[in-house]
Amino acid sequence: MSIKNLPLHAGRLGPALCVSVECKTDPTTGAVKADRDGVPVWMVGVAVRPDARRPALIEVSVSGEPEGIAPGMYVELVEPEAFMWEMNGRTGLAFRAAKVLPDSPVLAPPTEGPAAGKGAAK
Repeated sequence: MSIKNLPLHAGRLGPALCVSVECKTDPTTGAVKADRDGVPVWMVGVAVRPDARRPALIEVSVSGEPEGIAPGMYVELVEPEAFMWEMNGRTGLAFRAAKVLPDSPVLAPPTEGPAAGKGAAK
């Protein structure tokens, strides 16, 4: 049995932090890669922490240049999915999204301790 595309639950990825945005190119020729409709494909490097587990860095392909995002910004992955690939005897897992948009994460309040102001002068 072969499963081509695996939809991901974006909320379970945790806050997504953009670390890079670049046009995808062929490493041999340097030509810009395009999707089936001829739209250039962009790679967005995203740091995530799924379900508060170990952080991971994933590269997400998206058709067309993502607008309004830059490294250091939180982003929203619209309709993210993972898919398995195989080429020349190698296999891997890749990610793509319909869009990558700017986002403001909802972060947990600071916990009690030195970083939360405990022991600070009053």
